[in-house]
Amino acid sequence: MRSSIIRHGALVLALLLALAGCGHRGSRSGQADAGQTLGPEGQGLGGSCAGQQSFLIGSGLYDITGPAAEVGMMGYVELEQQTAGIHQRLRSRAFVIASPCNGKRVVFVSADLGMMFQGVKQQVVKRLRDTFGGLYSDENVLLSATHTHSGPGGYSHYALYNLSTFGFVPRNFEVIVDGIYQSIVRAHAHLGPGRITLAAGDLLDASRNRSPEAYRLNPPEERARYAYDTDKRMTLLRFTKDSGVEVGLIDWFAVHATSMGMKYRYISGDNKGYASYLFEKAKGTRYDATGETFVAAFAQSNEGDVTPNIHGGEDGGGEDDFESTELSGRKQYARAVALYESAITPLTGGVDYRHVYVKMDDVTVSPAFTGGTEGHTCPAAIGISMLAGAEDGPGVGHEGATCAAMHDVWSAFTCTTTTTPCQAEKPIVLEMGTMQPFPWSPEVLPLQLVTVGNVALVAVPFELTTMAGRRLRETVRARLAPAGVTEVVIAGLSNAYSGYIATREEYAKQEYEGASTHFGPWTLAALQQEFDGLARALREGTSVPPGPAPRELQGLQNHLRPGVLFDDKPLWGRFGDVFVDARESYARGETVRVTFWGGHPKNDPHIQGTFLRVQRRRGLFWDDVAYDWDWETKYTWRRGYCLPTLACSHVIIEWAIPQDAEPGTYRIVHEGDWKSGWDGRVRPYKGASRPFTVK
Repeated sequence: MRSSIIRHGALVLALLLALAGCGHRGSRSGQADAGQTLGPEGQGLGGSCAGQQSFLIGSGLYDITGPAAEVGMMGYVELEQQTAGIHQRLRSRAFVIASPCNGKRVVFVSADLGMMFQGVKQQVVKRLRDTFGGLYSDENVLLSATHTHSGPGGYSHYALYNLSTFGFVPRNFEVIVDGIYQSIVRAHAHLGPGRITLAAGDLLDASRNRSPEAYRLNPPEERARYAYDTDKRMTLLRFTKDSGVEVGLIDWFAVHATSMGMKYRYISGDNKGYASYLFEKAKGTRYDATGETFVAAFAQSNEGDVTPNIHGGEDGGGEDDFESTELSGRKQYARAVALYESAITPLTGGVDYRHVYVKMDDVTVSPAFTGGTEGHTCPAAIGISMLAGAEDGPGVGHEGATCAAMHDVWSAFTCTTTTTPCQAEKPIVLEMGTMQPFPWSPEVLPLQLVTVGNVALVAVPFELTTMAGRRLRETVRARLAPAGVTEVVIAGLSNAYSGYIATREEYAKQEYEGASTHFGPWTLAALQQEFDGLARALREGTSVPPGPAPRELQGLQNHLRPGVLFDDKPLWGRFGDVFVDARESYARGETVRVTFWGGHPKNDPHIQGTFLRVQRRRGLFWDDVAYDWDWETKYTWRRGYCLPTLACSHVIIEWAIPQDAEPGTYRIVHEGDWKSGWDGRVRPYKGASRPFTVK
């Protein structure tokens, strides 16, 4: 999660300390689910699918852009970072992959979200079951977040992740759930025979390790096996129908989506969203299309200690939000283009999967995974260094506060009062796992292993550091390589979210990532143990027990912020009237800026629509040339005071004229909605600037 859980000074820090003192140890959650159907056992990985290269493939794309004003943003957990407009819309990118040879299928979704929370997965699967029966379930649906820090929050069912939004935000949750569901429905509808090809290669100069001292605590012989202290490998799958139609791609590269900083208040998919936009624009993707269109998913991997801001920066993000995002996004895009064009190695085999729920705060870890002594995980807790944040989002205090080397009075006090032996070096500032009536972060978590041909996807509900991801990959590879798996990918922030995972050695340093490892020093070892079991079952064709059921908290959410009461406008005007108009003419490279009297964007998020259009005149008609999801546009909402109610809104539309813009006559159109104070109805409106020329 951010680069810091809370950065709001002594008031919030005191609140966390008070809450930490009032928690009580909770009970075990839920009972085991009914058994899952996995098809014939004993066949093992491959089986009748050995050597097969035929798949059914389909992709789908849908808008998940939540409230564009006055909602706390998810990622940095900076209380002052409230949405105030849109730079680029957020999307859910879905792929359905089925193997005719064994009748199994999986769903992979990469969504432009800070985290993929458990409640979202639960509701998406529920809607899929209502639509398709037992075709899609927890076991074969994999939902992953890109980890953008520039999207609206309030969509978790656990309190820790709703602090900056002052509770649950129902509208944002519904937009996200429905958008992911709709993207999967579209991918299902577009299923057709095709093939999947693979390419992989390094992307250099696009990332660096933000906690190098912690990384260097890993064994020298282990570090010597790798050329870099972050994973530079980019892995890409290309999807092509037998008819020749290009379906899309999934690209995994480990890097934080923190090019935009904590002072940035526009909704944005950050560097991964921008890379997707560039690839989709080059392929002619239609975001408003209902039919099949090209989908480019730039998915997340083990990015826990990896920053995109190779040139530094303060207050999160790089030296310049837009330049940093463009730099990182274009590098990922350019490397993906090269891999896409060279992706000729076909995936062979079928589709298979294993899934289990694990009570992560109560795992006994075998000495085989701890280095010789039995280990145990702990009730979820965060350490002092989490409050300090990481370089991508500095907070309060400093990193590296440990009970092994207490640097200050604060550490000494915490280590002697709240820290437990189970959490070892961590000076606990908040034990979320013992809160009542239920924990502040989930402890019953989904672990999922998916194989698509000879590629294995390790879906984890955490942010793994570079070396933690490498160790987990090697654990899975050791089990599956004899069965023909050649590529193992960490699919990070998948199906739920519960903090970071650092190696045992990194954990001892208690940098931000170690302090954010909720379940203690043996969390990675526990994860390796569980995935070793999943990989063994997958290879041997045996089933696994489903594990304890996670909580269903859908009906137990509180939201403190009111919605829009009503919208107002000047007595002499109408909604959509221009307050500040465009000039008569502009040159390429200049920015057009028009201000309208408008309504609050919470009234309607314009899903699959737009709040703005840049139009060029062609004869008697106006053609759209840009929308609110385009890189060169910005939609801004501000409170615009007017008598007598002070409930007016200013909507500012900006268009940075591209250097290759076609000369001619243009205008800016704003589309919005206003809410009546008399009957509570929401009504649409539209306004347009004066025509202007681009020379």
